Amino acid sequence: MLELINETDEIAPMKPNVKEDRHFVTALARGLELLSCFRSGDKLLGNQELAERSKLPKSTVSRLTYTLTKLGYLQYDDHLGKYRLGTATLALGSAMLSKLDIRQLARPMMLELANFSHAMVSLGMRDRLTMIYVENCRSQAALTLSLDVGARIPIATTAMGRAYLAAVPESERKEILERVRETDEAAWPGLHDKVQRSIDEYHELGCCTSFGDWQPDVNAIAIAFRPIDSTAPLSINCGGPAFNLSPEFLLQEVRPRLLEIVRQLQRPLIGNFN
Repeated sequence: MLELINETDEIAPMKPNVKEDRHFVTALARGLELLSCFRSGDKLLGNQELAERSKLPKSTVSRLTYTLTKLGYLQYDDHLGKYRLGTATLALGSAMLSKLDIRQLARPMMLELANFSHAMVSLGMRDRLTMIYVENCRSQAALTLSLDVGARIPIATTAMGRAYLAAVPESERKEILERVRETDEAAWPGLHDKVQRSIDEYHELGCCTSFGDWQPDVNAIAIAFRPIDSTAPLSINCGGPAFNLSPEFLLQEVRPRLLEIVRQLQRPLIGNFN
């Protein structure tokens, strides 16, 4: 497998303006933020690592991990002095995924496209400034991306994230991009231009692209869609090593098939939920 970075330490969490929101419970937010520090591939994290990732004081982290352990959201390893996600957290995630009927509907079509393109086809949803994979299908090809369900990728540099940005209302897009700008002011002008071009191409081509923008040796295209009225958009992408997936192949051969998958997914869901 082609090993790729699937997490970005630079990406900060979305935070409301708590000074203007008297209903915001800071302690609860900090606890949830601590749980979100665990990423795909993380088995155990200590208080120091959690403090670095959450940007919280270590004393605060210690109190939070103690409380979360008592509630079953974390489990403490006495030998290593570190924490793993507990069964209560697993129950929440499993309950959420079980409600995503779209995954069962999408998987056969995703697998067919993955085998056709010799690439990886994934379904993702937004989590703050990242997209998190909720379904994933790989081709039987020897070389493809090594990302699994639960992996996170940045929202502004990936095709999946850009498709999401293109599909949401302008007010939400501006808020997200403002948070992205705050994480890296120096890179923002060039990144903003690429995101804007990607949104323009979404209206022209029906998909967003990322040709070497996320990882220099990775190409991908993606489409966002709403599976049910009033729900947040999901994004479906097809991507892989650039030497195996040229922009021309993705746009000419994969794009029509990806558009057809989205059309098929929306049609049965309308019948099931309306």
